[in-house]
Amino acid sequence: MKSVIEYLDNSAQRFPDKVAYSDDKTEITFSSLSEAVNSIGSNLYSSLHARNTPIVVLVDRDVNSVIAMLGVAASGNFYVPVSIDQPSDRLQTIFEQVKPAAIVIPSKESGASAFMPESVPLFYGDELKNLPADHSILQAIRKESLDTDPLFAICTSGSTGVPKAVVKSHRSVLEFIPSFAEIFGFTSDEVFGNQAPFEFDVSTKDIYTTLYCGASAFIIPKSCFTMPKKLATALDEKNVTALVWAVSALCVVSGLKAFKHTKPARIQKVLFSGEVMPIKHLNVWREYYPDALFVNLYGPTESTGNCMYYAVDREFETDETLPLGIHFPNSNILVLNEEHKPIKPGEIGEIYIRGTSLALGYYRDPKRTAEAFVQNPLNSCYPEIVYRTGDLATLDETGEYRFAARRDFQIKHMGHRIELEELEMHINSIDGIGRSCCVYNAASKKIICYYEGALTAKEIIGELNAKLPKYMIPNRFESLDALPTTPNGKLDRRKMQALAGA
Repeated sequence: MKSVIEYLDNSAQRFPDKVAYSDDKTEITFSSLSEAVNSIGSNLYSSLHARNTPIVVLVDRDVNSVIAMLGVAASGNFYVPVSIDQPSDRLQTIFEQVKPAAIVIPSKESGASAFMPESVPLFYGDELKNLPADHSILQAIRKESLDTDPLFAICTSGSTGVPKAVVKSHRSVLEFIPSFAEIFGFTSDEVFGNQAPFEFDVSTKDIYTTLYCGASAFIIPKSCFTMPKKLATALDEKNVTALVWAVSALCVVSGLKAFKHTKPARIQKVLFSGEVMPIKHLNVWREYYPDALFVNLYGPTESTGNCMYYAVDREFETDETLPLGIHFPNSNILVLNEEHKPIKPGEIGEIYIRGTSLALGYYRDPKRTAEAFVQNPLNSCYPEIVYRTGDLATLDETGEYRFAARRDFQIKHMGHRIELEELEMHINSIDGIGRSCCVYNAASKKIICYYEGALTAKEIIGELNAKLPKYMIPNRFESLDALPTTPNGKLDRRKMQALAGA
């Protein structure tokens, strides 16, 4: 198998009349999806005569966006999903970095950003899919394709202000998805409740596990996450069985007590990633679903899908962190100290990822690619590229790795090295605190804690005094109604740094 479109071919043959993807307005069966994808793919190629080039898809939370992305893949090119609501300035920056061969807007009804470069061809997915497919073109594309060809690129924020387009190959998805499905028991009976926006890599698992298994995926409207009763009703009406969500999305539900009165009845699997899961929020979910499978997933965007997983098998105290668990097949991690030696129990080191899950690199950015995708420090005998994550982990006495912090969030304060995320874990464990985020103002040499909750600074300090040395206790506390988040639901630390003047 060389292309993910073969997943679609297989499911269209096995389940032609089954709904593959649905949103709050429409749905599409596997056979109709296959026809639409083939039409878009062959007609895009006929217009562009290009292979392995980036095509920006301006995505929304709808079925048409999935059709457009898969259509680009069928054309022998790779899609770059970008939110249709993206500010024009950022969209322009992405275009300048990626230099797409074309832009696809899934539907004419979607509208378009104010910034559309005239030099780049523009297509509408709903027009392309109504044109006849040229199967001779599609066969020629398949014949010349390799599984190492790029499938999509995810644009992540760069420290320089220039987005990094992380390029993933067909092979990394083809390698990951079957293992993902087998390990967690996903079958054609599964109904995924898609939370992750399509411009973020978490959605890869919803999109392609659905295709591989012949399952179904319901694209949850964004409005549901501000209306708990609407969310519960939608998940119930669509018979959703599996949630593969960002940690922040789960925390929104547990924080709002969204399922207290109306609990979706069929949820059996809850998998989460993106940030450290606060145990307090995990416990709320486990109370809702005591018999469900809960899984902590680890893996940055540069690792397709995930590289590690831990199926929750016991109770945890609120000041504990979940283990990273074990590696997926054909993927692994190294945790190395500053001397590039494997850490010992009680030590902290940086996580390096190895295996077929790795991305191809950053598109048109050889400098940053070379900085992050490096030769394995433990292997001097032959070329072996590993990804240096910037994530720090510890090894405990039982041999389990636990996420400690981002290297970027490690500070030096009052002569002591402090992991801000460790500090947040202790604050989050306090009754009356929803979530917290700590930032460091280097100019004033102060740690500022922003938090959700009604507790006073004095009350929080009183709790922390029993857990932490004085040098770790924040110098200032500020309560917010809600901590700002990025479009994919992670804590927006840059906004809070700006708020703190850091």
